[in-house]
Amino acid sequence: MNPPASQMDLLFDGRLRLHQSAEGHRVGTDAILLAAAAPPLASGLLVDVGAGVGAVGLALAQLNPGVNVALLEKNPQMAALARENIAANDLAQRVRAVEADLFDVAARKEAGLVEAADLVVTNPPFLNPGDSRPSPNAARAMAHVLDAGGIEAWLRASLATLKPGGDFVLIFRADALADLLAACAGRLGALEALPIFPREGQKATRLILRGRKGSRAPLSLYQGLVLHRGDGSFTERAEAIHRRGAPLFG
Repeated sequence: MNPPASQMDLLFDGRLRLHQSAEGHRVGTDAILLAAAAPPLASGLLVDVGAGVGAVGLALAQLNPGVNVALLEKNPQMAALARENIAANDLAQRVRAVEADLFDVAARKEAGLVEAADLVVTNPPFLNPGDSRPSPNAARAMAHVLDAGGIEAWLRASLATLKPGGDFVLIFRADALADLLAACAGRLGALEALPIFPREGQKATRLILRGRKGSRAPLSLYQGLVLHRGDGSFTERAEAIHRRGAPLFG
């Protein structure tokens, strides 16, 4: 399928070139924080689940030059833009777009994405089905509303692409922490949780959760990240993440 009408954006001070739909879902802070939260990987396979136009997977391909990346995306238009972005960033030798539904086991097998990844990153749709009115824009609705099984089904299917002992990183709504921990039980250990606050003194709105498949190590809770000062500008730490690709952990 041909990609939709798009415009070129530059992320990380111009290091990442990104074609994005002029009308649909667009890359924002969630994707940048997810990329910043991923642990370094010297080699192997990284899978970006629900990759959209490929921002997270491509950023991590640039940061980890020995890694191969699969951008898993079911929306044909977003997958087409992801392919454009692979070419725009000269990453075709190491990055591929896989146009398939995460919940289609046969499609995942055909793409070689069954217990294959050393690292999986994902920024799932953040709205539960039935809890909100979806956008009339089909691409936005697909990007924002989970399938019927909710976050547990998304996490379970994402982990099916990950090798035992592989690492998993997710960004999601902070108020869903209890559901996330329940979904991880028996699947992920060595969990690391880091809340994201819009401003000092406000409730966390996002949560980064990292873990290792099959581990039984306990949960660690990290000091959270405050994104904005009172005047709306980025805090020093948030600025370093957004502009220079600084890591979120460590």
